[in-house]
Amino acid sequence: MTLRALLAVLATVLACLALWQLEGQRRGVDIASFTVSDTPVTRYAMAGADGPVVVVAHGFAGSRQMMQAYTLDLARAGYRVWAFDFEGHGRNRVPMSGDVNSLDGTTRLLMAQTGRVVRAAVAQEAWAGEVALLGHSMATDIIIRTALEEDRVGPVVAISAFSQAVTETEPDTLLLITGAWEAGLRGFAREAVEMVTPGAGEGQTVQAGAVTRRAVVAPLAEHVAVLHSRLGRAEAIAWLDAAYGRVSDVAVRATGPWFLALMFAIVALAAPLARLLPQRASPARKAMRSRQFVLVVLVPALLAPLLAVQVETRLLPVLVADYLALHLALYGVCQMAFLWVMGRRPEGLRPVAVLALLVWGLGVFGFALDRYGANFWPTPERLAIIMALSLGAVPFMLADAVLARGAPLWQRLASRAGFILSLALAILLDTERLFFLAMIAPVILLFFLIYGLMGRWVAARAGATSVGVALGLILAWALGVSFPLFAPGVTG
Repeated sequence: MTLRALLAVLATVLACLALWQLEGQRRGVDIASFTVSDTPVTRYAMAGADGPVVVVAHGFAGSRQMMQAYTLDLARAGYRVWAFDFEGHGRNRVPMSGDVNSLDGTTRLLMAQTGRVVRAAVAQEAWAGEVALLGHSMATDIIIRTALEEDRVGPVVAISAFSQAVTETEPDTLLLITGAWEAGLRGFAREAVEMVTPGAGEGQTVQAGAVTRRAVVAPLAEHVAVLHSRLGRAEAIAWLDAAYGRVSDVAVRATGPWFLALMFAIVALAAPLARLLPQRASPARKAMRSRQFVLVVLVPALLAPLLAVQVETRLLPVLVADYLALHLALYGVCQMAFLWVMGRRPEGLRPVAVLALLVWGLGVFGFALDRYGANFWPTPERLAIIMALSLGAVPFMLADAVLARGAPLWQRLASRAGFILSLALAILLDTERLFFLAMIAPVILLFFLIYGLMGRWVAARAGATSVGVALGLILAWALGVSFPLFAPGVTG
C-alpha cells in the first residue's frame, strides 16, 4: 500500500469514528423541527420525556445548530429542549429590524420573539412549571431581560454573557459560563457573582436570600469553543437539576474534538479524490519575482478600498455584503489585470473539476458543517445575496488561484494577508459603515485554510481556472449564509 493510499484509509477511518461519536450524541433523542409564528424551532427530547422545558437561544451570526452540544445533552438528561433561530439568523426568513443600539429597538423585538417561543413551548408541552432559558453571547442579554419580564421563566444559563440588566437581585437563579480565553466576559461574570457576595470568585456558588448565582470557566475555550465545553455542559445540567430538584444521570461526551476531526478528515480526503480527476493542468509556473509579487499584491490591496468606499452600498439585506462584493470584484479584477500583463493567464475551464469541487465543498463538507456545527444552507431570500457576492468572489478567487499556482508558501500566505489588510484599510476609511467587516475576516481566513487546501489539490490536476471559479462560488455561498439578514431601514 502506498503512502497516499494509507493516508486515505486513515482519513476514512477517522471520518467514520467521528461520525459514530457525533451521531451517538443524537442517538435516542427525538428531533423535530417546526415553526412558531415564522420562527424556526427544533425540539429535542427523549421519547416520553416529561422533564422541565428549556428554551435555547444562539448568539449573533449563530444558529440552532451551533447550540447542539448543549441541547442534546439537556435532552439526554430528560429535559424537553426548544432551540430557535433569531430573526435574520440561520433559517429564519424574517430579517432583523429596529434600532440595534436601542433597548426599545432590535433588543425589544428579539425579546418578544423569545417570549413567543416560551409561551408556545409551555402550551405544547403542557408544562405547569417555570421554563429555563439558556443562551450564548448576544442571546444572554435577550434571555436575561426576558426572564425579568416573563413570569413563566425560572433559572437562566448565560454562556459568554454580558447584560446591563443584571443586578444584585435579578435574575435570581443565574449560571454564567465563560471560556478561559474570554478575559473581558470573565470579568463580567465575576462582577455578577460579586454583586451577591463581595469577594466571591469563579467556581463558587453564592446565595443571598432568593438569589443564587455561580460563575464557571470552561478551560481552553474561546467564544465558539465554549459551546462544546464538557465542563460547561455538565455545569448547565447540574445547575438546572438543582433548580428543579432533579438528579440526571447522563454522560457528557466530547463533541468539539470529534467535530474538528470530521472536518479535518473531509478536507484530507479531497487530496486522494482530486487525483481521480483527469490530469489536464499545465505544469506549474516558476515562482514570481519578489518585485512583481509585491506589485500584484500591494496595488489591489490599496486600490480596492480607496475606490470601493466612495460608493454608497446599501442594496443587499446583509450588513456590508454589497460593499464586500464590490471590494472583492475590484481587488480580483485589478490583480487579474496585473497577472495577465505578466503572462500569468488562466487556463481552460474544466467543468468536471468545477463540479467535483462544488459537490465536495458544498455537498459533503457543507452537509457535515450544517448537521453538526452551524447553519450552511440558504433560505430563498439568501440566494440573491449569494449571486451578488459571486460577482465579486469569482474574479477574486480566480486571481487568487492563478497567483497561488506554483507560488511558494510565503507568497501564498502573503497574498492572503494582503487581502485581510485591504479589508482593515476599508474599515479605517469608513469605520461607522464598515466595522462589520472585522467579523468577516475570520470567516475568510478559515475559508483559505480549508478550501484553499482542497483547491490546491484540484488545481494540480485541472488548473487554476476551474479552482478559481468553484472556490469563488463557494466563498459567495459561505458569506451569504453566515451573516444575519437586516431589514431595510435598520439603524445602528
